[in-house]
Amino acid sequence: MVLSDKYPKAHSLTGQINPALMLKAFKAVRRNRGAAGVDKVSVQLFEKNLDENLRSLMRDLKDGSFQPFPLRRHHLPKGDGSFRPLGIPVVRDRVAQAVLRLLLQPVFEPLFHDASFGFRPARNCHMAVQRVLEIHDQGLEVVLDADIKGFFDNLPFSVIMDAVRAKVADGKILDLIERFLRSGVMEDGVFKPTTVGTPQGGVVSPLLANIVLNHLDWQLHQHGLRFVRYADDFVVLCPSKARAEEALALVSKVLSQLGLALSPEKTRITSYGAGYSFLGFWISKRGIRMRPKSQAKFEQKLKDLTPRHCNFGKDVIAEINRVIRGTAQYFATRWSNPRRQFHHLDSWIRRRLRAMKFKRFSYWDNRRYPVRCFEKLGLLSLESFCWKGIP
Repeated sequence: MVLSDKYPKAHSLTGQINPALMLKAFKAVRRNRGAAGVDKVSVQLFEKNLDENLRSLMRDLKDGSFQPFPLRRHHLPKGDGSFRPLGIPVVRDRVAQAVLRLLLQPVFEPLFHDASFGFRPARNCHMAVQRVLEIHDQGLEVVLDADIKGFFDNLPFSVIMDAVRAKVADGKILDLIERFLRSGVMEDGVFKPTTVGTPQGGVVSPLLANIVLNHLDWQLHQHGLRFVRYADDFVVLCPSKARAEEALALVSKVLSQLGLALSPEKTRITSYGAGYSFLGFWISKRGIRMRPKSQAKFEQKLKDLTPRHCNFGKDVIAEINRVIRGTAQYFATRWSNPRRQFHHLDSWIRRRLRAMKFKRFSYWDNRRYPVRCFEKLGLLSLESFCWKGIP
């Protein structure tokens, strides 16, 4: 890994664990909410005896006796018929991981490449897409659209630990990270040990991903390649196809050193003109909008909220508005142009709601229940976000 010698190793991170840090870690966990783990203790239940829970956890972390619970396995639909396996830690372990993140982030943040945007302070998906567009404006229009095969599931423990050891010399912190990696999962009541990977859903997993992939970032930089990375999702932008093929060979070589590989089905060399997907957007010279997979996910959420056999009322409108607002806040930006796509989706949503109200589908119901009726109920319009901004 390319790490500057001017940043010495961190030797005494455990000594920085104090009540204020513990409380800050808990507040971060509470802010992110999330389901209970295998012990079925929710964030609200943990908070009822917060002072004692945090004191006990701090004592275990400082004396090295902390032992994490197994993760609760949950499979999240990806929208293409497949599922993404998540590992949900118990609340106590989430707080401990948040403590780890607060301790490790200041150590590694100065070492990260400027083209890395994922799960870093004051950086987000929109900034990553904007950087991509800036590079395209500079004339680099050939794109290596890369996909790491099962990154979180296949990352070797040894690679993670070596990357952390490069700048951390606190034995208790290193032991704690390894314990989290080897905590195992509970799936259908059966314990399964973990021997590889870092769980998606873990609080500290995104930071560990950045620490490992920082090596790839600096290798690309040293070879004069322009790229943008958000966690394990990245694109390399090149002036020619030959240069993109060189980038592909380099990425494959570096990933093999990390015990990883590119997905041959999902990795391709394309162009700004032809278009490609990145962080939920479809990016091309013709415009930036929701990618088809993102639209399919949105439609599935609305289908789940509008089954024809259920009653139609204000509570349904409130739930739909929550989904609409979240989608529009992400995809309706000053540099994207999803208005036509949003117009189509607005019509589709109203059609779903009419079928829900009248227990049938008929174009004649458009007159029986026109747009103004939905406006009176307070239904938000995706297209209005493009015209008037975020309400």
